Formats: sequence, structure tokens, C-alpha cells
Amino acid sequence: FIIFKSTRHAYQVILNGVKGGPKEKRLAAQFIPKFFSSFPEMADAAINAQLDLCEDEDVSIRRQAIKELPRFATGENILRVADILTQLLQTDDTAEFNQVNAALVSIFKIDARGTLGGLFSQILQGEDIVRERAIKFLSGKLKTLPEDVMTKEVEDYVFAETKKVLEDVTGEEFVLLMRLVSGLRVLQTVNGRQQLVELVVEQAFLEQALNPADPDTVDRLLQCTRQALPLFSKNVHSTRFVTYFCEHVLPNLSTLTSPVAELDIQLEVLKLLAEMSPFCGDMDKLEPNLNMLFTKLLEFMPLPPEEVENGENSANEEPKLQFSYVECLLFSFHQLGKKLPDFLIDKVDAEQLKDFKIRLQYFARGLQVYIRQLRVALQGKTGDALKTEENKIKVVALKITNNINVLIKKPLSSSFLIFIFFLYVFRPKRPSGEEMGSSGSTKKQISPQSRRDARQIYNPPSGKYSATIGNFNYGEEHSVAFSFSGHFYKHCCEAS
Repeated sequence: FIIFKSTRHAYQVILNGVKGGPKEKRLAAQFIPKFFSSFPEMADAAINAQLDLCEDEDVSIRRQAIKELPRFATGENILRVADILTQLLQTDDTAEFNQVNAALVSIFKIDARGTLGGLFSQILQGEDIVRERAIKFLSGKLKTLPEDVMTKEVEDYVFAETKKVLEDVTGEEFVLLMRLVSGLRVLQTVNGRQQLVELVVEQAFLEQALNPADPDTVDRLLQCTRQALPLFSKNVHSTRFVTYFCEHVLPNLSTLTSPVAELDIQLEVLKLLAEMSPFCGDMDKLEPNLNMLFTKLLEFMPLPPEEVENGENSANEEPKLQFSYVECLLFSFHQLGKKLPDFLIDKVDAEQLKDFKIRLQYFARGLQVYIRQLRVALQGKTGDALKTEENKIKVVALKITNNINVLIKKPLSSSFLIFIFFLYVFRPKRPSGEEMGSSGSTKKQISPQSRRDARQIYNPPSGKYSATIGNFNYGEEHSVAFSFSGHFYKHCCEAS
């Protein structure tokens, strides 16, 4: 008893060292954790003393104290240690911040569930800076932990706690948390992806009407849709999102307020709709939604300009052809149209069909001019010259426009034309030497044209091509040429 009392007193002396000078504090930072397990009845006092050292003015003492904190993470103390380390993430010292990260990873391997309890406690109740950094820590570090640490039980706990956090999040937090749960192995099944889609649906407020004038509302919808896109498949349908876009977004397309000044909000919305459309299941209001798509398609496909008596165009400027907009709308129309293949025959009257054909033919003539410009721009270029970013874009644009040009001139005799049209528009086609700019390829015999065909053809701006053949990101410049994501080729080729 006397020996125990003596050693207990000695440990208390060590604890009191936190009130001494720099040398005493450094020794205390090492010896408090070293003998911690020998005095369980003094656990609270020991942790409090170490915490005082973690908040010391001397950065070297703080780092030493933080480095030793994982040694306190035993039994029921794990939650408290994790809570303390999470709070310490708010430090602005880079080396100290890295030390906190390393300590958190260390105690994860001791007790993952307890560590998560401390982290989520601060995310739900802590200060904003702590919450922000704790979420970033989880989003970046959990995926690096081995399976024996991130067990099914632990992943289930992460998902359950994340759903609580998602009840009140910022846009950035939502993206990080979705990245976190999307990487959980337990959610890599069809049922798991469906749960994630349900989670996004709740955040998207799809049961509410869209306020197109509110940039925050528009941004929320865009963010949620982007997070849901990778989850969709033939078994996990995009029906609710596609329905919402057709019923609430397309009618307000021209009045949408962009959350970012540089973003072409209309094109971004149409691209998202097109990306979702291949995974749309059965729709309750298919015909009205197809009608809305058809209406919007006509809006972006202008009629040829009227002629005066001498055959000249009555307007000074030719109508602007929106290649990318039409591309997205036609693709979406094709995907939904497969569910109602007689739509253009039974649901569209003859006059509308005739009008659509005229617009489609005029659009094709604009494409012919664009093809000629592309061929001239690529003529004589081979090897490394074709590998520049600008020329890669031109090559892709030439493939697409060539396919459109061939099929768009066929008579619009049935609804299947649109379907065939898209099966080839987006199918990659290896260009021959002639297609890549040989002068011989452009010297074709032109047959006599009707008066309407003889009108001046739209001349798109030269030298201006889209820089966004891939997925669109905020801040990227956009222009008149094509911008559809490359993976649509896959969907259409499979469909054929």
C-alpha cells in the first residue's frame, strides 16, 4: 500500500509538470502517456493534463503532446481522445495539422467505431471550422483504411451517421459526404446504389416545384444530379430525376439563374438530362414529357430565313445554329422516344412533322458548311499535329458532323428515323485519310437543288470550337461546337 501510494504520488508529480517550465512540460508530455495504463483511477486527470499540453503556446510541446495522444486511446477513453483530436484539426500550423491527422489514423486502427463516434460528434455539434475539416478528413482518409479496419459494421455506422449530417449541409459538404459514402464497400451492390440515390433524392427536393430565379435552388439541383449520375444503371433508374427535369426544369429553361457566372446554365441542364436519359425507367407521364422535349427541340432548331422576291434573304443575319443544345435534346428525345416509338406518327400532327423536317434539313445544311471548315482546318495535318488539344476537338467534331450529315438528309418518314439518326450520330467512326482533310474528299458532284436548298447557308464562326468534349466543369470556356461526354458513344452503340 505504501509503495502504491508512493508511485501514485510520483505520477501526480508528473501530472503537475504541465504547470512547470518548457523542460518540465516536455518531460510530462512523454511520461504521462508512458505510465497512463498503470493508473486507471487517474485517467481523467492524466488526459486533462495531456490536453493542457496540446494547447500550450510552444508549438514543439503541442506537437509532442499530440503525437502521444493515441496512447490514451484505450477502452472507453477512445471516444474522448477522438473528440479531442478532431477539435485539434482546427490548427493553422501545417506540421501540427499533419500530426493530428496521423494520430487520428493511428487510433482508427485501435477502434474504428469509437474514433468515428468522436469525429461525428464534432461534425454534428462542433464549430464550423472543426466540422469542415472533420468532413474533409473522413472523405479523404476512410478510403485508404484496410478492410480489417473498415468492417461491414463500421461502414454501416458511417452510412447511418452520414445520413444524420446530411439533414443540414452546405453544397461543398454534400459533395464530400457523397464521395465518402459512395466509396463504402457495403454500398457497391445494386441495393446499395439504390440507397444512395434515395439519399440524393431527399437532398434534391424533387417533391417541390423549381424556383428558376433562385441560384441556390438551381445549384442544389445541379449538385444533386451530378452526384446521382454515377449511380444510375439499367438496374438503378434515373426516372425521378428525368421526370423532374421534363416537368419543372425544361419549361423554365430560359429563365434559369446560373449559380456561377461563367456557366452556360441551359447547356449544363440539357447535358445532365441527356446523361440521365439512358437509365430512365417507366414514366407515368411519358407522352407529356416527350412533348416537352419535342417542343424544346423545335425552339433550338430554327426555320430557314424567309426570302424576298429576288431570292435574297429578307434578314441581315442567318439564324444561329445551337449544335450542342440540339445534340443534347435529340439524344434525350431518342432515349425517351424508344418507350413510345409511334410518338411522331400518332402524337404529332402532319403540319408539325413537316415543320420539324424543314428545320432538320436546314440544320443539316449548316452542318455541311461546318464540315467543310473542319476539313480545311485539318487538311494536311498528320501525326503529332493531330494530337494537339484543339485538333483533337476538331477531329471529334468532324466525325460527329459527318454522321449527322449523312443521316439527317434522309426523308423523315417515321419516328424510327430519329432513333437510327442517333445510333449513328454518336457511334465512333474511324475517319479515312480522305475524311481527315484530303482535297479529293471535298470535290463531290453537287446535284441541282431546289430554290429552298439554294438559300444562303448558315456560316458558323470560324476558328471557334468547343474546349469541353469531356464532362463540363465550372470555369471552362464553351462555344458553338460539340461538348457531349464521350461515354454516350457506348450507350448508343450498345443500343444498336
